[in-house]
Amino acid sequence: MKALIFFFLLLFSNPFLAQKKVKSLLSNPISEGYFADPSIVRVKDTFYIYATIDPWGSTELAVLATKDFKTFDQKHLNWPTKIACTSATSGDAMVWAPSVVKTKNGKYFMYVSVGSEVWAGVADNPLGPWKNAKADNSPLIKKNLFEGYHMIDAECFIDDNGQIYLYWGSGLNWVNGKCFMVKLKNDGVTFDGTPQDITPPNYFEAPFMLKKNNTYYLMYSEGKATNATYKVRYSTGKTPFGPWKEGVNSPILTTSKDSTTIGPGHHTVFNVKSQDYILYHRIFPQKKDYVLRQLCIDSLNFDRKGNIKKVIPKGISGF
Repeated sequence: MKALIFFFLLLFSNPFLAQKKVKSLLSNPISEGYFADPSIVRVKDTFYIYATIDPWGSTELAVLATKDFKTFDQKHLNWPTKIACTSATSGDAMVWAPSVVKTKNGKYFMYVSVGSEVWAGVADNPLGPWKNAKADNSPLIKKNLFEGYHMIDAECFIDDNGQIYLYWGSGLNWVNGKCFMVKLKNDGVTFDGTPQDITPPNYFEAPFMLKKNNTYYLMYSEGKATNATYKVRYSTGKTPFGPWKEGVNSPILTTSKDSTTIGPGHHTVFNVKSQDYILYHRIFPQKKDYVLRQLCIDSLNFDRKGNIKKVIPKGISGF
C-alpha cells in the first residue's frame, strides 16, 4: 500500500511525468500551418489528410500524413494543380476542398474544386500518381452547370451496396446556398441519372454524408466562412436523396463562448476503434482581407435515439 501511495505522489508531483501526461492529449489545432476543408483516408496505420492550403487555396493541395496526429509529414501530389485543372469555363479560384475515398475495387477517387468547378481524379495509391478520371481531361461539373450557384465543395459518399453518390454546391456572395447531388456509375465520373437539388434546411455549403442504422445524416455548413457565423448542422433522411428533416441539437458545432474556436466548419467524419471523430477547420483571426484556418479534431457522439450530440471543441485524449 505504501508503494502505491508513493507512486501516485510521484506521478502528480513530478513535473516531467505531468508534462508527459499532458502531451498525450490531442489538442486543437492538431497541426502547425493553415489548412481548411479536410478529407481523410486511412491506409493501414497511416492517415492521409487532404486539405485546402490557406489563404484561399493554392496551386496545389496539402496532404498531411500521420500515424498519431501529433507529427505530420506534408506531401506533394502531381495532381490536382491549378494549371492541370483549368478549362474554358473555369473561374479564378484556386485548388480547394478535396474529397478522397477508397472504392471497393481498391481505386482511390478524388473530387476537388478548382476554378469554381469540380474535377475528378483517380489513383491506385493515396499519394498517387493521380490523373484526371475523365479521358478528355475536362471538369466533371462545369462552373455554369447551375447558373447562380457555386459549383464547389463536392463530397463523395459510397453506400453499403457500393453505390457512389456525389454531393456539392454553395451560394454566391454568401447567400442562397444549394445542395446538389447525383448518382455515379462505377467509373466515378459517369452520371447515373440527372443531378438534382436536394437542399436540406439551413444549408449553405460543404455537404458530408454519414450513414448509421439505415439513417442518412446529411451534414453541412451554414454561415459565412470568414467569420464566427460559420457552423456545422445536420439533417436526417431515409434515402440518400432525402427528404430531409433538420436534426435534434442542430447546429452541433458553433463558435465557442470563449471564442477559442471561431467559425468551425467544412468537416469530415472518420471512425477509429468504434468511435466517430469530426475533423474540421476553425478560423485563426486576421486583420486582413482573408482568413487563415486551422485543422481541429473532436469526438462525434450520438444519443440513444440516434441524434448527434452537441460537439464541445476541446480536442481528444487520443485513439
